[in-house]
Amino acid sequence: MATDTPIADPSLDPILADLAELVGVESPSHDLVALQRCAEVLAGIVERRLGTRPELVDTPAGPIVHWRAPGEAKVLILGHHDTVFPIGTLARRPFAVADGCATGPGVFDMKAGIVQAIHAVAALADPSGVEIMMTPDEEVGSEASRALLEARAAACGRVLVLEPSADGGALKTGRKGVGTFEVVVHGKASHAGLEPEKGVNSLVAAAELIGSIATFGDPALATTVTPTMATAGTAENVVPAETRVRVDVRIVEPAEQQRLEGAMTALAERGTSVAGATIEILGGINRPPMHPRASAALFPVAVEAARAAGIGDVDGVAVGGGSDGNFTAALGIPTLDGLGAVGGGAHADHEYVVVATIVPRTRMLAELMSRL
Repeated sequence: MATDTPIADPSLDPILADLAELVGVESPSHDLVALQRCAEVLAGIVERRLGTRPELVDTPAGPIVHWRAPGEAKVLILGHHDTVFPIGTLARRPFAVADGCATGPGVFDMKAGIVQAIHAVAALADPSGVEIMMTPDEEVGSEASRALLEARAAACGRVLVLEPSADGGALKTGRKGVGTFEVVVHGKASHAGLEPEKGVNSLVAAAELIGSIATFGDPALATTVTPTMATAGTAENVVPAETRVRVDVRIVEPAEQQRLEGAMTALAERGTSVAGATIEILGGINRPPMHPRASAALFPVAVEAARAAGIGDVDGVAVGGGSDGNFTAALGIPTLDGLGAVGGGAHADHEYVVVATIVPRTRMLAELMSRL
């Protein structure tokens, strides 16, 4: 690919047709049957637009859809085809285009980005060196996909992530590291009315811990530590033998991972005032931070591409959420994120994509690839 590579003008109607087809196949994480069905539909769209069928790589989390153009690998287009929406959402909220917006489960995060990527590659007269990889488990941590996506990212040397844009179409030049700790407090059950003193109340012990956990954040370093979910007990008249607390963690500085892991370990070792309660710490920080320096080489090229596509200047911002770009950036591979759809409402019923931005964003991606 080179800057003088001809680029065809993407057309909105076929992009919307492919988007309707892809959104019309529900693909919640962990549903292997649904993810297989979605991967097959996605493979059909890729074959129809790019001329060859992608490989479906089986994983315990579902199929990875992996397409390669001929030639030495130069750039990996990365995304995911799983969504957060359960089966049945489509019946209540089918794909639609109205009032300038496309709606439907997963349309913004990130099925529009997938379709835009396919049509951007199709717009290139010479897509040599381009790879497309769409994983089935990004929404749940990418455990099954991580090894392959990291290997192909290293082979390609550049990664363009088709996650949705930030507000106003901004590209994502940095991301926080993301993780979830689970604090499991083990106690002992007993009858809450007849002999509560014979039990060990794990819920009371957990309540002591939650206040301490909430102090582990560091605003000066933009580290957030937020207890988000708790479950305890089996019945209202039973002293709870087990309580589980889930804690969302976001970091910018890599050193914060070690500090927080140490703080959680010390918390478990210190214990609580509830005699007999024991504490177990599970989980941790799954996605390392994506430092802005990872995008430093690619962002100026994307700015040029946006201008060539008629979009004008685009901004670059750091965001709190994670993506598979966190993994590739942490390996030192140039990575630029947020190249997908413009819209809003990710993970929510009001999720939408601004239709007027679809063709320019597709053209921008093609222009960007042509410059790499």
